[in-house]
Amino acid sequence: MTRMGLVTGGIAALVAGAAAWVVVADGQDVPDGLTFLGAPVTAEQIELGQEVYAANCASCHGANLEGQPDWRRRNANGRMPAPPHDASGHTWHHADRPLFTITKLGVGAVVPGYESDMPAFEGILSDDEIAAVLAFIKSTWPERERGFQAEVTANDEGGS
Repeated sequence: MTRMGLVTGGIAALVAGAAAWVVVADGQDVPDGLTFLGAPVTAEQIELGQEVYAANCASCHGANLEGQPDWRRRNANGRMPAPPHDASGHTWHHADRPLFTITKLGVGAVVPGYESDMPAFEGILSDDEIAAVLAFIKSTWPERERGFQAEVTANDEGGS
């Protein structure tokens, strides 16, 4: 192959790779095909979600989605610490609809009687802001976790 062929092939590979990702101003990538409740996730949505997460969620779930220390062990009050939302946690095991419901109405809306230190965000965040936060969180997961979560969401009864 000639040098020109190598350069042309390299450019074509870069263009093809770039088509799979949309890059927003702050460097956040939107993985190709990422959706939330069946709607495509946009770069603007992820950017909004990152801002809303920092202002409303990071104080408990961590600035880097890392959760609280010993998040698998109950606190003295019997409640669970805030789990991580990165790939080391279990958020990606849950479908979009229950994640949205938990955030909006509280964990007790999905698990009746469950007591949590996490507040319900209804009346604090709009539905669009909640969706944006969850889209941001999903955008940070590795491909394997995103794929698993997409399957769980597709199989969710009555879900998107």
